[in-house]
Amino acid sequence: MSTESVLESGEQPCIRLEPLKNTHLPGKATPAGGSRGVFSEPGGPQVTANGVHDIEDRILRITGYYGYKPGYSSHRREDGSESHAETPGSETSGESRSYQTCTNAVLKVLGGLLVVLCVSSSWVGTTQVVKLTFQSFSCPFLISWFSSNWNILFFPIYYSGHVFTTREKQTPIQKFRECSKLFGEDGMTLKLFVKRTAPFSILWTLTNYLYLLALKKLTATDVSALYCCHKAFVFLLSWIVLKDRFMGVRIVAAIMAITGIVMMAYADGFHGDSFVGVALAVGSASTSALYKVLFKMFLGSANLGEVAHFLSTMGMFNLIFISCVPLILYFTRVEHWGSLSSLPWGYLCGLAGLWLVFNILVHVGVVLTYPILISIGTLLSVPGNAAVDVLKHEVIFSMVRLAATCIICLGFLLLLLPEEWDSVTLRFLATIADKKSEEHGEDLTESSVHTRSRSRANGTVSIPMA
Repeated sequence: MSTESVLESGEQPCIRLEPLKNTHLPGKATPAGGSRGVFSEPGGPQVTANGVHDIEDRILRITGYYGYKPGYSSHRREDGSESHAETPGSETSGESRSYQTCTNAVLKVLGGLLVVLCVSSSWVGTTQVVKLTFQSFSCPFLISWFSSNWNILFFPIYYSGHVFTTREKQTPIQKFRECSKLFGEDGMTLKLFVKRTAPFSILWTLTNYLYLLALKKLTATDVSALYCCHKAFVFLLSWIVLKDRFMGVRIVAAIMAITGIVMMAYADGFHGDSFVGVALAVGSASTSALYKVLFKMFLGSANLGEVAHFLSTMGMFNLIFISCVPLILYFTRVEHWGSLSSLPWGYLCGLAGLWLVFNILVHVGVVLTYPILISIGTLLSVPGNAAVDVLKHEVIFSMVRLAATCIICLGFLLLLLPEEWDSVTLRFLATIADKKSEEHGEDLTESSVHTRSRSRANGTVSIPMA
């Protein structure tokens, strides 16, 4: 009877209940018997629109036993599997996307491990070749200047890789002008060339020169360990100059680095070559930290092409303006190298090549893989140099030096922690606690289901009170 006819006749509406018919399509819940309020699942009891099986499940859901939510059917089949509305095509596409994501992550990690090995090997090789060169040729500034000139090759190497890896074809001049926007919209002018490049080139030269001077006083292991303190200096300068976020764990790491420096200087007493070598290595780490902070301040958003352009520009500045310094040192007899034919060109070229490879791996590796892996590669140069010093040079390390090296390396690792490490750790612990509680709840649910099944077998209905 329609609503309008009931209102017109004034009679009371009559509602007649009919038995439900169990008609359904295989494998899918569909309306049964033309009724919109009843659904049926294959091989299971009848289910109403709100996901209730029978009167017992209705009572259990009202009491909150299944965690029932209105308007959402969270029932499970008797075989324990949940009903899904996804099509096979969507499941296949989701699986393919997840498989591709996992594959890319694995490849990125494997590539990062390879880059770590190459970074560590190139830095160890550079340090050891410097020690070998000093046995017959002791001109650290000339070596630093000669190696810095090889930075000119950075942009040509980048352009060669760009041509082989992209379909975009640009001439070297076009690509050079495109990357010159790092200096401004008008490109690179003579004024900007000197203004932007001079401070970075001077810091670069000082870092390398002080590092080489320290290698004349200390072992390769000690110098490489002290150089790792630059990470702590970068944090302190970034906190003061760039107003970066304050992190207590990094303050602890900086204190550990300073402690390691003091212990390293105390190893042979605060006198002699040891103390001077420690001061030179710390100076090299300080200038390196200042270079990185200034680079982040002025050129922090530069891409790989712009970085390659900038390093090549620094090499050009070094060749043009700093070439006078080796000549002054030569004529003042501070660094006298004799004739050009007497120079150890093999050692010089090998050293400059390894230094260039190290710089390329550091800047390219940040783009190809995770930046933290590059820092780990630099840290691994400490045990690498220690192995070479012990096996080849038969160096015996004192307990104080070993303790200082371990403290510096531990502080370096603490500095690698991300800024959100505390919240990430808390979320991880909370996730573990939630999983344990869910497993405990599932165990309670399974035990209650077994209890209810036994009650059914005895002809009774069990209704939980909580």
